[in-house]
Amino acid sequence: MNQKDMTIFEHIGELRKRLIIVVVFFFVAIVASFFISQPLIRFLQHADEASQLTMNAFRITDPFKVYMEMIFFLAVILTSPVILYQLWAFISPGLYERERKVTLSYIPFSVILFLAGLAFSYFILFPNIIKFMMNLSGDMEIQQVIGINEYFQFLFQITVPFGFLFQLPVVMLFLTRLGIVTPMFLGKIRKYAYFILLVIAAIITPPDIVSHMMVTVPLLILYEISIAIARIGYRKSLEAEKLQEQEESREED
Repeated sequence: MNQKDMTIFEHIGELRKRLIIVVVFFFVAIVASFFISQPLIRFLQHADEASQLTMNAFRITDPFKVYMEMIFFLAVILTSPVILYQLWAFISPGLYERERKVTLSYIPFSVILFLAGLAFSYFILFPNIIKFMMNLSGDMEIQQVIGINEYFQFLFQITVPFGFLFQLPVVMLFLTRLGIVTPMFLGKIRKYAYFILLVIAAIITPPDIVSHMMVTVPLLILYEISIAIARIGYRKSLEAEKLQEQEESREED
């Protein structure tokens, strides 16, 4: 059935089915994450960024809290392909046949970009922020006592946003293929987008110019890449609509 012909109750029923599938996979991912979380936490504690730090638990529940946060974090990553596929499956009946195939191919790229964002923030940005904080503490003659809960919360605060921000090109391409935005619109709001990205960079990074530029420059480049990719998607979308109209006119004849 074409999505345009579905009633509101059928839309709700379809959405409910997709959400149930996501929830089931999420709980499966949580079970799997129980076996991955502790080895990953130990690995992160002994990585170069944390090897010189002594982790402390200031509350009895801190280790358990870190453990559960890591489980949830891993479960979201493992479930993300399923979430993206179910989102695509929900809206795909309203797309042209060619658009269905093209937008389906965005899913693996979205996951790859998410992991690339995590890798960039962890291996490049996070070590420099830790170095800056430790040097600042030394200059102020402050002895750092690191809480494991605070350390991992700070780690998630730095890395997780970049996982989502790195998906900006795919999101823009997807919205362009759906006709929600256009490259012309993205170019028109460039200065506002730059301001928002600068604010995001300021929130994520400590107040030093080097860290701020390390975040800001990649974000601005990502936005420009998004516009370039959106132009390609826009042309493809117009071509798909034209071909679809030609096919429909031939069928009517």
